[in-house]
Amino acid sequence: MSQTNMAQPGAEQPLTQLVLNKWFSYQDEVFLPLKNLPNKHQGLFSIAFAGNFTVTHIKAIIDFFAKHNQTVTGLCQYQPDLSLPAALCFYIKQAEQPINPLVLQQFASTLDFQLVQIACPPNLYEPGLLVMDMDSTAITIECIDEIARLANVYDEVASVTALAMAGKLDFSESLNQRVAKLTGIEKSLIDELKNNLPLMPGIKMLCQILKQHQWHLAIASGGFVPFAEQVQTLINLDEVHANVLEFKDNKLTGKVLGTIVDAQQKAVILESLQQQLGLIKSQTVAIGDGANDLKMMATAGLGVAVHGKAKVVEQAQAAICQGSLLQLLYMLAIPLNSEATV
Repeated sequence: MSQTNMAQPGAEQPLTQLVLNKWFSYQDEVFLPLKNLPNKHQGLFSIAFAGNFTVTHIKAIIDFFAKHNQTVTGLCQYQPDLSLPAALCFYIKQAEQPINPLVLQQFASTLDFQLVQIACPPNLYEPGLLVMDMDSTAITIECIDEIARLANVYDEVASVTALAMAGKLDFSESLNQRVAKLTGIEKSLIDELKNNLPLMPGIKMLCQILKQHQWHLAIASGGFVPFAEQVQTLINLDEVHANVLEFKDNKLTGKVLGTIVDAQQKAVILESLQQQLGLIKSQTVAIGDGANDLKMMATAGLGVAVHGKAKVVEQAQAAICQGSLLQLLYMLAIPLNSEATV
């Protein structure tokens, strides 16, 4: 391909002219290599992923940012893992504040991709901390709802769970109410459910990759210890924090023992682990789907809503609204150093 063709691609061509992990400027329909890498401590990094991108997309995205008074100063195509399609990162050096995540989501959905905007991104290639919610995050179900199904009170409990996750009920109070309805459930049924937990797509591979780069992995869950310990085994987590169910004569008593892992406690767990590990804040990540995850997300350097409710998406720094959790790598492996290669 000639230099002219590389510099002036057709609007619908795939972006093969953008060398992976290299930064370019884009002006007057021309790509030119940037001499210097973006400064991770300044500006915003906007990541477009889960799409089939062309120059038309680049123009539309740059125009979208311009309408929000944000000027793109660099862009990069990168692929943090071979099992993921390439993504685009747009660097905005001067930006007063990020665009509302719901606005980003609405725009991106019209062009069939996902879009997030983050500041001071974590670095996959340095030690870090990931603290995750469990129910509807690390696994695809809400364990308390499935226990309720065994007790024939699913509808009643699930409706309360939905309200609590949307932030419309106090979490601790709602948890006690829901657990009380589970009185008498046999421990053997809990064990059966525990042994058949469906993992969220992408979570196991994500954890494998993070462990390769010396990340500490933990669950901070408003769910229950037996399930959290099972997930720990399945995806090789370093530690789990969850609520303790009381059993008597191998049956649930309907009570929770000890300190409830609520929104505040999740944030305390993350902050405590950060201090224990001696990490800077920007190397801490929290993911979850419910309103009770928001304080933990705000405490982390990067808080990501996972298939979250609208309130959670809006208040989190970023969101994965569809697809595999492996897509979190797009936010951890922006090519800002020499190690960012597939």
